[in-house]
Amino acid sequence: MKSEVAMKMVVAIMHGDDAADCSDALSDKGIPTTRLDSKGGFLQRGNATLLCVVAEPQVDTVMEVLRQRSKSRTEFLNPMPPLVEPGDFFVPYPVEVEVGGAIVFVIDVERFEKL
Repeated sequence: MKSEVAMKMVVAIMHGDDAADCSDALSDKGIPTTRLDSKGGFLQRGNATLLCVVAEPQVDTVMEVLRQRSKSRTEFLNPMPPLVEPGDFFVPYPVEVEVGGAIVFVIDVERFEKL
């Protein structure tokens, strides 16, 4: 089926803990998603990237679900100890960091076919 409607790809990179809830909420609204798991960034924590292609009018619905379901929050993490020389002493103190939320890209789709 070839689409003649303007389509958008929504790429949402978020905390791995939020991805299932976002994906389920989008599915409840009839918007299928593909989830890609990854790890990276400063904290080396689990991330997820949700991909969905929707008609242009549905972008606002997707964005609202993502805003409601991927909230930022603070956590206390122990930093990784630096490489030290023998006899050096390192005491890690928990560091407060902000995690969660989402980075979202909305990209024009030139062609979309569901085969």
